[in-house]
Parts: sequence; structure tokens; C-alpha cells
Amino acid sequence: MRQVHLFILFLFFSFSSFSQTYTIIDNRAIKLHQEGDEFVQKRMYDEAIAKYKASISREANFLESYLKWGRILLTKGLPEEALEIVDRGLARNVKAPAGLLGEIAWLKTHCFLKIGGYNSAIQEFDNTKALMPTEFKSTRPFKEMEQQIDFIRIGIQEVYDIKKEKLAEPLNQFTLQYFPVLTADSKKMLFTKRDGVTNSEHEDIFVSYFDEDSARWGEPRGIASSINSAYNEGTCTISADGKILIFTSCQTPDSFGDCDLYISYKVNDEWQKPSNMGKSVNSRVWDSQPSLSADGRILFFSSNRRGGFGGKDIWYSLRMGDGSWSEAKNLGSKVNTPKDEVSPFIYFNNEILFFASDGHLGFGGIDLFISRVEGGEFGKPVNLGYPINDHQDQLALFITAQRDFAYYTETILNDGNQERSFLYKFRFPEQIDLGEKLMVTAGKVLNKNTGEPVEAKLSLVDLATDSTMYQFQSDGRTGDFTMLYPKKSASGLYVEKKGFIPKIYNVDRDSLQNQENLNVELTPVAAGEEFTFENIFFDFDKDELKPESSTSLNRLILFMDENPNVNINIIGHTDNVGSESYNKGLSSRRANSVKQFLIKKGVNESRLYTEGLGSDKPVAPNDSSLNRALNRRITISIL
Repeated sequence: MRQVHLFILFLFFSFSSFSQTYTIIDNRAIKLHQEGDEFVQKRMYDEAIAKYKASISREANFLESYLKWGRILLTKGLPEEALEIVDRGLARNVKAPAGLLGEIAWLKTHCFLKIGGYNSAIQEFDNTKALMPTEFKSTRPFKEMEQQIDFIRIGIQEVYDIKKEKLAEPLNQFTLQYFPVLTADSKKMLFTKRDGVTNSEHEDIFVSYFDEDSARWGEPRGIASSINSAYNEGTCTISADGKILIFTSCQTPDSFGDCDLYISYKVNDEWQKPSNMGKSVNSRVWDSQPSLSADGRILFFSSNRRGGFGGKDIWYSLRMGDGSWSEAKNLGSKVNTPKDEVSPFIYFNNEILFFASDGHLGFGGIDLFISRVEGGEFGKPVNLGYPINDHQDQLALFITAQRDFAYYTETILNDGNQERSFLYKFRFPEQIDLGEKLMVTAGKVLNKNTGEPVEAKLSLVDLATDSTMYQFQSDGRTGDFTMLYPKKSASGLYVEKKGFIPKIYNVDRDSLQNQENLNVELTPVAAGEEFTFENIFFDFDKDELKPESSTSLNRLILFMDENPNVNINIIGHTDNVGSESYNKGLSSRRANSVKQFLIKKGVNESRLYTEGLGSDKPVAPNDSSLNRALNRRITISIL
């Protein structure tokens, strides 16, 4: 309500200066009216209303008292009642001066916007702006209103066909439930529940699991005794694989400020004791509403700390190689404004940020916006449109990795006060581009020799740029992992664990898009073991390594560093096109190219051997272009 209060005070102290006379001459009624103005200056609104009512009782045509009574009702979050009062005054006084009618139209325009009466607001503004004083039209509030009316005029012509649906029982059983987040497989939902409507009421993080057999969400329960405590645990975020949880807690003994961010890791299927994220992330004031990138490497959150652009801004922090978090940085002026930017949500592709703001042009209240990465930074935000956004506050949007549903919170108000809040969803419009589609795959990493689970690192890498798009971890107790990847060919998947031979995939060639359950078997390092060294590329009939080979080559260097006693034989293979002598020479030269790359990077030459086998050992019949491609490869043998 902070901005509404400022708006009312602006009207009382500025707009009224353009009309100093009254429409009545009864001095007693005027005196009562002026006493009401004095109460407004002190923000004693109930007392002010009593004075305006008294002035109207004495002089029923006192239009100025109707106007200021209506302003207070709008301040109190009662726009329908405000409209009723000013219309009652207009009905009794049809010969009001143009300036006063302009003030009433200004109030009615705001009331219509507050209740979502967009066409009425547009009509009221268009029909009466000529009545407003020239001085007032030069002020920022008038110019901002004119911009918003023009924006809405266009925005309501392009309507998304969405149906908002309240989530069924057993969800939505608490007084308040809000800020829903889901894991990448859309089978686990976390949300914050509060026992009552006041800030003093207890908050906890609850979780519900989706039952595919019944197609319903299960009974919600506290996430874990290691997370929920006697203190408040609130708005949270979870990594795509469900292994990293970051949440908000306020007034805890080890906090740095009002509300801090805490982190917990799931190890062997158990949530560990959370820890404060430290001074690099938290400040002396309010830090809340976190959103973690799918792989847990970038954290976005909202804070009202110093150094921003005003109000609440969106900040971010990066997870470093040692697990620590970098000094938080402001996301910048394209996203942040002098007003509030809150509830950030970074989509699963790490390239699209959703957030809520009352500082960018919108439909009223707090709207949802989308910002896309352009040239390495987030670009100019775009309003998500109508009716995703409307006259109410829109917050806490979450869109599934499958792009089927968007989840959000809707609040029920009673006399302008929060009474209940519920979890809702709607089908996300296909017209809003979310970039390349993502695949979600679950699986296990196991020891090939024993069948035991292995806690391994899974990295999805863009081979063209050698940049890691996602990084996930398998569970050490079960071997389970959940990962996602874009449906494009130029990427490689690397599954690595010290003491094991790395497992390397080419996402396109190995058809990972078609595998819902990917079971990865890692082989312990031992003499005689051999593996295909995927993602090593040569041009046709050439032996020079292509630049996109660097990802696999750098990982082979890391493997050699971690296993200093291991020597390897680099073996080149070809298909059967061409003479056998030529193919053996080509395969030998290609194997030597890999060797020379490793030597230049510091690997001791004495540990490296090469061999060219030509087409002697195919892994597939040379009867198709696809199979011949599989036979053109580099393998690594442990000596």
C-alpha cells in the first residue's frame, strides 16, 4: 500500500492547489472539510472520513468532501466503494467546475484500474483529460498515467487464452500457501505454508509428490526436520535435480540482517543441516525470494540493500569451484528500477529470467515480466501480457521444464487485507517463446564391475564453445540423477568420477533424446580397459583436430593428472571407405594429433602411445552413413 499512500498525499498537496475555491458557501461545512484535510495529513483516515461525512450531512452538495472521502477509500484498498461515493456526489451536483470534475475523473481512472475495469479507465481518462489543469499535465504522475493507459489500450487487444485452475485437495489446505517451485521432472513441488495471515505466524517449507497413477498431488508434509525449525523457513528454490535447496529465514540467531538466505545439500537422499550463505550473499537488511539455476551454479534473489536502484532489486551470486558463493552483484538497470523488482525465476535453460515489478509499465499493481539473455546480459524486460497480468499483484511464477504448466500464487483479499492465499496453475501460452525445448532424463550411475551406486559428476557441454551448460551430481547412496539438456546436436555429456574411466556421450549421435532412463556404467581404472573417446572431430580425410574437440581433450588431460601412474594407448579407427593401407595411415595420423595436443598441454610423452587400426575393428557394420560414422572414432586403452 506504500505507493497508494504516496499517491493520495500527492493529490491532497498538489492537485488540490489547482482549485482553491469550493462549490458551496456554508462556512461550517467548509470548516469540517478542512478539519478532515488536517487528519489526512496525519494519516488518520477514519477520523478524516468522519469529518467529510459530517460536512456532507450539513451540505449534501459538497462535492469536494465526496472526492476526498473517495480518495481515502482508495487508499484503504476499497476502489469499488470509492467509485460509489464520488458517483453519489456527482449525482447531486451536475454544475461542478471543470477543474473539480477533472480531479474526480483522475480518481475514478485510478479506481477503475484497481478493479480491472480497463475499458472504463480508458474511457474516463480520454473523455476528461482535457478538464485537467495544464500545470498538472506536465507532472510525472500524469505522464505515467498517460503511458499506462496507452499501454493497456494496446495490451487488452492481444489476449492469451488461459484458464487459471486452483490446485485440488489435498493441496491448498492451509491458511496461506505460496511461492511454489518444482523439480525438473515435475514430480516434486515445494511451497511455503503459513499458519495465519500476520507476519508473526509460523512459516515452514512443505513438499508434495505427484502420483502418476492417480494423476494427483499427494498429501503435503514438512520437507525435513533438518530444514524446518522453530524459526520461520520461507520462500525457497531447488535445483533441477532436487539436490540443492536455498530458502529464506528471518530473525534467526546467526543471521546478518532482517531476512537471510540459507543453503542445504541433499547427500545420500538426506537433507543436511542448512547453513547461512554468508556475507557474500546476505546483507544487513532483507534478502529473500531466491531462484537457483537448474544446475545450481547461479543464484538470483531480491534484496533492498544499499547499492541498488531503489526499493527492492534483483541481485545474483555465482557458485565457485570450491563450493563458495561470489560477492552478490546487482543485475543492472535494464531489469531493476527505482521501485520494486521481486520474485525472480530463472528458467531451466539459464537464459530467460521472469520476475515481478511495479517499476516497469504494466496493467496495475505488480506485474510479471520476462527478460532474455542478449549479448551475455539480460535484456529489456517485456510484460507477460493479459490476462497473465491484470489489476491484481502477480507474484511467484514458476514454469515447468516441460513447458506445460505455469504455477503461481493467488491471494484472496477482504476489505483490502489478505485473508487466504492458494496455489494455482494454468497452461503456459505457446506464443511466449521459451527457447529451445529441453529434455529431462533420469537414470543411475553404477560401478560396472560391482553394480554399486557411484557419486559422479555429469556435465553437459556445448562443444562449439567448450562451455558447461548444466552440471549435475548422482546420489552416492542410490546412484540416481536427474538431468536436462536442450534438443540440439552440438553437445556432449561427460560422466566423471576420480578412479573411474570417464563415460563420454555425444547427445545427438548416441540418441540421448530418446532415452528416458539413462543408466551409466563407470569402469574402474585398470590395465586393459578401453573406452571410446567421443567428441573428437576431424574434417573429411584430414588429421587436424577441429576446435570443438577441445572439451574431450581437456577432460583427458584431467584424467591423466588424476591418475599419474596411468599410461594410455591412443588408437585411431576409420570406416572401410578407401584402401586399407590409406585408412591405417590416416587413423595413425589422427591418433598422433591427439598425442601432440596432450604433449603441448604438459602430459609427459613417455605416458602416451599411438596406434592406427584403420577399419580392422568396426563397432558397427559399414552398411550405412550412420554406422560408418560410428566406426570413425578414437579409443583410449589403459596400459
